[in-house]
Amino acid sequence: MSKLIILRHGESEWNKLNLFTGWEDVSLTDQGKIEAKLAAFAIQNLKVNIDHAYSSALKRAKNTLEIVLYVLKKDIQITSDQSLNERNYGDLTGMNKDEARNKWGDEQVKLWRRSYEIAPENGESLKDTCDRTIPYFKKNILPKLYNGENVIIAAHGNSLRSIIMHVEELSVEEIINVEITTGIPIVYEYENKQIIKKTELFVKRY
Repeated sequence: MSKLIILRHGESEWNKLNLFTGWEDVSLTDQGKIEAKLAAFAIQNLKVNIDHAYSSALKRAKNTLEIVLYVLKKDIQITSDQSLNERNYGDLTGMNKDEARNKWGDEQVKLWRRSYEIAPENGESLKDTCDRTIPYFKKNILPKLYNGENVIIAAHGNSLRSIIMHVEELSVEEIINVEITTGIPIVYEYENKQIIKKTELFVKRY
């Protein structure tokens, strides 16, 4: 049996400002660092030995994972790769989400944020994101899970949505309603190359 722990980074500076972030490399806020620590305490309660740690190439994800591993007293190397980066929001990057809704309407902004195939100008759709995250997951992470090793991934709302879409075999219609909260670990248990359990860990918020 093995475990896959996925974790969206803690609150970033642009999350706090309600901006589309994408590939912009912004830092965690103080609240984001606290979220990472609280996530680590929740993971600690699992009493699981983490064998491998992966993050995107963006510092908000990598720093979240560094905090988690520090709390867990796990001295293992973090493998960072841009294949796990957030989706590129193109021309929306840096724009306030409420301002975008006022300009284009709630429905259009929801399509850009949650749909599978619709991309903002000069940006990526969730499908485009899947095209890089899923091959990376299949090649580098899934074999370790099948081998009984435990893995943690710290990444982003949409890169993790794409991985969830793959591992849960969700349809294009089902993934629209999937949202991932910052700092809340989700745990999948694998046995005989199948997911037998999914758990969203309880994290106390301050």
